[in-house]
Amino acid sequence: MDRRSLVKHVGMAGVLAAGVAPAVRSQEVLRWRLVTSFPKVLDAISGGAEKFAQSLRFMSGGQIEVSVHSAGELMPAFGVMEGVQNGSVEMALTAPYYFTDKDYCFALGCAVPFGLTARQMDAWMEWGGGRKLMDDFYAQYNIKSLSAGNTGTQMGGWYRKEIRTVQDLHGLRMRAGGGLLGDALQKLGVQAVNMPIADAQQALEKNRLDAVEFVGPYDDQKLGFGKIAPYYYYPGWWEGGAELAYFINAKAFVALTPELRAMVEAAAALAAKDLTAKYLAYNPAALKKLLSERVQLRAFPRELMDAGFKAVMATMAEHEGRSAQFKKIHRSMRGFQHDQLLWDRFSEFRYASYMSAVRL
Repeated sequence: MDRRSLVKHVGMAGVLAAGVAPAVRSQEVLRWRLVTSFPKVLDAISGGAEKFAQSLRFMSGGQIEVSVHSAGELMPAFGVMEGVQNGSVEMALTAPYYFTDKDYCFALGCAVPFGLTARQMDAWMEWGGGRKLMDDFYAQYNIKSLSAGNTGTQMGGWYRKEIRTVQDLHGLRMRAGGGLLGDALQKLGVQAVNMPIADAQQALEKNRLDAVEFVGPYDDQKLGFGKIAPYYYYPGWWEGGAELAYFINAKAFVALTPELRAMVEAAAALAAKDLTAKYLAYNPAALKKLLSERVQLRAFPRELMDAGFKAVMATMAEHEGRSAQFKKIHRSMRGFQHDQLLWDRFSEFRYASYMSAVRL
């Protein structure tokens, strides 16, 4: 069986497991540039881009070479979407909700407050109609999307002072994802600032911010927020699971042969799975390390969670009234979430609750 037949019969994952690089048509090497919205120090995310590039090089027998460029190397962190849109670069790894200044629908492809968990987001995207809905939206920006992995349920961020009541949020200057979360936080009295994470540490250190939220222990430890703001809150109710995305220039994607398009999709799937697993594997140890450094771990009060939920639902209703497309995608997501929560009552929630209460 030749290599092309091997790909057809066992699939790309089987080819990789067998250690056999598939042959492709001999032609000029394609050189793509992949820009990210993140600094290199965040190796879980940056590593996802590198994993994608390496896997695609292997799968294509070197026919596609992808160079990876961190935020600021070729363009600013929040400039990558436009870079892909106008063809300055072929693709980006980013968090779609960074671009809600263009349209609030971008957030629906990443994370919304009190939204889907990582596994629920994956299921909605691939089997609940989410990918088609989002790609119909992204087509307006000349973008094809693929999952780049999910960071999982996040922490609630770092604060200079304790947050005991909703009133403690009033006047707080907080680095937080813009768009939907920013609108909801404003209803709670927070001044939400959407800035690249690479700028947030300095802003916190120089008292331009009172609080910062990002992902979770593994990344937060690297960024050193606990040395400036000692109170570490949970859960990050604004991100049940942040779905990172590969944005690919639609014309560049369509120009590929069917074989190469399949390889791009397979490489993205491998890198996405790796990134999600890495966060799940690394966060527990990082949290233990932070606690050993006397970080003060706190749970958000139920009163605050309830106030946040109310503010979020009001924000969602406002945006549904302004955009039929937002309403269509959001209703699809919430309908899927409703059924997932029903199933969780009898499956993962019950199981996880029990396992959290026993001694291993």
